[in-house]
Amino acid sequence: MVSKAELSSLETAIRELTERITAAADELMGTPGEDVAIDLYDVERSLRTAQRRISKAAITLVEN
Repeated sequence: MVSKAELSSLETAIRELTERITAAADELMGTPGEDVAIDLYDVERSLRTAQRRISKAAITLVEN
């Protein structure tokens, strides 16, 4: 069975990955790689959504 600790660990990993992706996108803004930055910002938004959903799942798991 999935534990709250495991979900918390996944949430942390996603948050750290999101931070790295954001930093890479920020670096590319204003350069010829700006189109890649825009794609990375899309990935960032998706990961933030995933992080929120995992957090919600962890809360729901504890409540049940």
